[in-house]
Amino acid sequence: MNIRSLSWGILGTGGIAKTFAKQLPLSHTGRLAAVASRSLESAKAFVEAYPGVKAYGSYAELLADPEVQAVYIALPHTAHMEWAIAAAHAGKHILCEKPVGMNLTEAMAALEAARQNGVFFMEAYMYRCHPQIGKVLEMIRSGRLGEIRQVTASFGFNAPYKPESRLYRQDLAGGAILDVGGYPVSFARLVAGAAVGKPFLDPVEVVSQVTLCPHSGVDVHGAAILGFENGIKALVSTGINGALENTAVISGTQGTVRLTRPWLGSEEVTIEFLSGGQVEQIVVKADRPLYALEADHVAGHLADREAPAMLQADTLGNMRTLDRWRSAHMLYVQERDDAERKPLPRLRPRSVTQPPNLYRSLPGLDKPVSRMVLGTDLGGRVIGAPHAFALFDYFQELGGNCFDTAFVYGAGYGEKILGEWMAQRGVRNEIHLIAKGAHTPHCYPDKMIEQFHQSLERLRTDHVEFYMLHRDNPDVPVGEFVDALNAEVKAGRIRFFGGSNWSLERVQAANEYARCHGMQGFGCISNQFSLARMVQPVWAGCISASDPTYRQWLVETQTPLFAWSSQARGFFVHGDPEYYGDEELVRCWYADDNFERLRRARQLARAKGASPIHVAASYVLSQSFPAFALIGPRTLSELSDCFNAFSCPLTEAEMAWLNLEREENPGGCR
Repeated sequence: MNIRSLSWGILGTGGIAKTFAKQLPLSHTGRLAAVASRSLESAKAFVEAYPGVKAYGSYAELLADPEVQAVYIALPHTAHMEWAIAAAHAGKHILCEKPVGMNLTEAMAALEAARQNGVFFMEAYMYRCHPQIGKVLEMIRSGRLGEIRQVTASFGFNAPYKPESRLYRQDLAGGAILDVGGYPVSFARLVAGAAVGKPFLDPVEVVSQVTLCPHSGVDVHGAAILGFENGIKALVSTGINGALENTAVISGTQGTVRLTRPWLGSEEVTIEFLSGGQVEQIVVKADRPLYALEADHVAGHLADREAPAMLQADTLGNMRTLDRWRSAHMLYVQERDDAERKPLPRLRPRSVTQPPNLYRSLPGLDKPVSRMVLGTDLGGRVIGAPHAFALFDYFQELGGNCFDTAFVYGAGYGEKILGEWMAQRGVRNEIHLIAKGAHTPHCYPDKMIEQFHQSLERLRTDHVEFYMLHRDNPDVPVGEFVDALNAEVKAGRIRFFGGSNWSLERVQAANEYARCHGMQGFGCISNQFSLARMVQPVWAGCISASDPTYRQWLVETQTPLFAWSSQARGFFVHGDPEYYGDEELVRCWYADDNFERLRRARQLARAKGASPIHVAASYVLSQSFPAFALIGPRTLSELSDCFNAFSCPLTEAEMAWLNLEREENPGGCR
């Protein structure tokens, strides 16, 4: 889609904003309509050189201007996410200066807001729009360089220390890596991807060194070796306290390419190609300045909501790599575990409502329970506090109000970070908690109580709505567990209890003991349950409730099931008889009957305009007993996608056909 005229607004009046404004009139599509600053005087001074351009004394005023179709965000790093989200809600297309945020978490939030509001978004790595990049990619893909072996790229400059400068301020996310380190990283990832026919590739290994400013603690120089799965190595470097060469070199088995002006290329640049002892000078010309090319690239791809020069997935991969480089040596004050964190801004339009079948009321609880339950197994500390807070905030925005925790998750980190989130947000009375304990080898009543009290302390609460025995220990008489759990119920610390990975026979024995002794029995279960049959246990001691006998008992007793691995751990996304790249996927889910279920899920998904993963999740949620799906997304987009299952309800006939219990094809499945 080519837009002949695109009306721009600029947020910010700094140097980069001035460069964009100066070059925009030289584009084929762009027109400057308005500029905003925090002060009206600054905005007025900016637009003096641009007759007819409006000046605003606040960013919000510019976003409210109906004449503005797209915004260029040229603000300090810490303001990028906030105003990108505000622009998305205002219906403006977005070109955001790099980096999109101070870390991957903020980048995810900005991109999710753009997706939810249906607007274009691109991170402003303007060098990607210069034709010299297209020429280099052509040389790689044609095989002219042979097999790519190494990339070397640098971007740095010398800015003397000034405590007031944004480059040296922790609170403004200063430092070299975020300011200019993203250029060489994005170039290396671009080249590594081109070598295998992909738009980019993320490194599997990042080995880095960083020098910190002795005054403010931000990174002033850094170097990293990026290792890619195709064997390519990249050496990237950056700095703000010393000039670097600022070049990019690609070395292959048949030749080497050297870019002398990779980042700020003029309208005519020369690429050096070295092969067989000969040097060829390749001149590449652009008919417009760099920022004019960038503006036209945006205008040409508005309908796609992203642009090939910097795809949104590319932005997230780049931010993830920058995080790995920087956070190994330095965290910003806003990222530390003890920091106070502002709630994530609303990402979806306010007009979007929650699905009517999102909640299920359960006897004995004063508020309904969301049927999507967010897990807090955060991979140890792989997902840090800012990331976890963002997931929790967005889950609540989507309507989720039930969280699944366990004593063993991340050695307590999952419980601790959820407890901090609840305390900072003041939402304990708005949500339901599932806690789990007594995991093997500590599956004994006394250990269970000891762990449970530690869990309450970590969670900063005096009770949980649901408590699950994480494993069973058949050597312990079932009554001992029931006695201990009833003591906690009587003390008001547990509302309902049950078992995770308990056999039906042991659950029935526990309930019979409770009935005979006038006690509360198992009021819930948290076993594996999914459309796909668990061929082998994901972990030792895991038990599924998907077999017909267990399912029939759940229907007859109407016992709530909180199903883990409810989507078969990615089988309905990645399952393929030809794919063996994931050993756990193969071991636990690969079987002929499951591939037939996958085939039918795909067929039904096509008929419903959904995806197989939504059909698989809906299979769990459409059961005739209270079923809740435990989910473990790592990104905001994955999280919101889980809720699409509510838009794909299944009939009993469709569920029976999916589960191979009937051969005839339900109507509509083509």
